[in-house]
Amino acid sequence: MNKKEEFLEIMDFRHACKIFDETKKISDEDMHYILEVARKSPSSFGMEAWKFLVITNDELREKLKPFCWNQPQITTCSHLVVVLAGIDTLKVESGVVRSQLMRRSLPQDKLDSFIELYASHLSDTLSSDEKIYQWSARQTYIAAANMMNAAANIGIDSCPIEGFEKENVEKVLELDTTKFQVAMILPFGYRINEQSSQLRSSFESVVEFIK
Repeated sequence: MNKKEEFLEIMDFRHACKIFDETKKISDEDMHYILEVARKSPSSFGMEAWKFLVITNDELREKLKPFCWNQPQITTCSHLVVVLAGIDTLKVESGVVRSQLMRRSLPQDKLDSFIELYASHLSDTLSSDEKIYQWSARQTYIAAANMMNAAANIGIDSCPIEGFEKENVEKVLELDTTKFQVAMILPFGYRINEQSSQLRSSFESVVEFIK
């Protein structure tokens, strides 16, 4: 089997697992691999404005469940990852933007020009925490998709969850929302039921070639 076929098999394996086998736990090594894939994911301007809370505490997950529409994935999974979108680190005045860009070893004039470009290009986006969140959260979805595919690659299931009460979840987690806000909840574990048939639109209906 070639690499293309192997990757398509991974995509066929991955599905939104609705309930996990509570008796099976992901090893530390495998969970580290999944999180390392998230860390290595691309982000706009290379800002990496995200954080991944890995929750295995049963009591805390029980507290979160009512604010996640009582979905069983929250408490049956092996590891519950709360994906956070950064807020304050994306602001030029935080100094983090400069430190992130300094990793490129740019000459001072080019560094200053890049920061000026960043600030001007994103002037509207950076005008409020709400707008920053909308931009930042989109970046986290890249990392989340990579995590799910990496997990599927080693036979681990996942389920991306947007069905939650954002403010209440943030209160339970005691987040400083000026720094981070919840973008997605992503449980990982092992399926207990057979996978349902994958339903997807046809290739022709979603792909258009423009020449």
